Amino acid sequence: MARAVGTTARGLRAPIIKEGDNLAEIVVSSVVNAIEVEGIKVNDKDVIGVTESLVARAQGNYISIQNIAEDIKSKFDGEIAVLFPILSRNRFSLILKSIALSGRKMHLFLNYPSDEVGNHLMDIDLMDEKGVNPYKDVLTEAKYRELFGAKVEHPFTGIDYVQMYRDIVEEVGGEVEIYLANDPREALKYTDQILVANIHERHRTKRILKAAGAKVVYGLDDIASSPVNGSGYSEYGLLGSNKATEETVKLFPREGDVFVREVQAALKEKTGKNIEVMIYGDGAFKDPVGKIWELADPIVSPGFTDGLVGTPNEIKLKYIADNDLKDVDSASLADEMIKKIKEKENKKVAGNEALGTTPRQITDLLGSLCDLISGSGDKGTPIILIQGYFDNYATE
Repeated sequence: MARAVGTTARGLRAPIIKEGDNLAEIVVSSVVNAIEVEGIKVNDKDVIGVTESLVARAQGNYISIQNIAEDIKSKFDGEIAVLFPILSRNRFSLILKSIALSGRKMHLFLNYPSDEVGNHLMDIDLMDEKGVNPYKDVLTEAKYRELFGAKVEHPFTGIDYVQMYRDIVEEVGGEVEIYLANDPREALKYTDQILVANIHERHRTKRILKAAGAKVVYGLDDIASSPVNGSGYSEYGLLGSNKATEETVKLFPREGDVFVREVQAALKEKTGKNIEVMIYGDGAFKDPVGKIWELADPIVSPGFTDGLVGTPNEIKLKYIADNDLKDVDSASLADEMIKKIKEKENKKVAGNEALGTTPRQITDLLGSLCDLISGSGDKGTPIILIQGYFDNYATE
């Protein structure tokens, strides 16, 4: 077996991207430069990942908090219940400020003991000790303070999010009542106009509210889903957005499929290879210490080429070694394993052979890998080159 290395992933450096830049051209030149400088041999089925923020910035896909407020005003004419946003300065603080600027009184409902992506509002053991049942109990802000303390800090950020969210609203003259609850129907006790702010459970939350008689139901995916006074917009609305400035939000990129196909075609012209291309945002993985599920975007990849569709088709080497090949001598084991791998070609692996191979989308797996490598800080490598991902133990 000639191969000594399997999958590799490299972070590629790129220029700082500004609105209006020809990003496809910059990505291709960055990849070609890295190949030449580092002496990298590219192959068919290599993958290039480009972080979503580069795409959105080049597109100029921004919206001001004033325009968000105007969009909200156009959709609601009374008090608003805002349901289940995540706890985040980057992801939700400016959106909350925008809602407050709409002039509508707000009833803010927060999931507990944690938000949808795992940020905790309380210690779970203390919650149990206090006899709080998250499946049915609704806590007012006053009751929350009585049970859990005058200040409850997030273990990673040190922020008291309930207080921070109240301060954001009141600093711009807004009025807010805050509750901790998990049943969306509780909001209908206060208003029948609802803004659903959760991400991955938004469709279910909307369905429950409409069935319960809510008059007006929109989600964050419905806000900024079309231009407001010439602003940016996204098919995901405000989902996947980030704080850009104190007055501006960067939206999730749009028309991602057009971008990745343009890059793929240009790379084919430059390298002669059929390279897959994807846009990636947050990875889909959970921190075992902080309990935070990283994925605060609506999806991992808002654009990818056709070769990245589907899930991996792999056999579990450990299972095969311990069962089908358990009596094979060590000298022959590698050859027999390669035969087993080649037998799976053109058929879908199922049953015990696939036992333990998590059926996740290829784009979710690769996007998570890209996100871990590029990080979210100052590494300066927003383009990722992944090689050998589609190879296996039988690949020469």
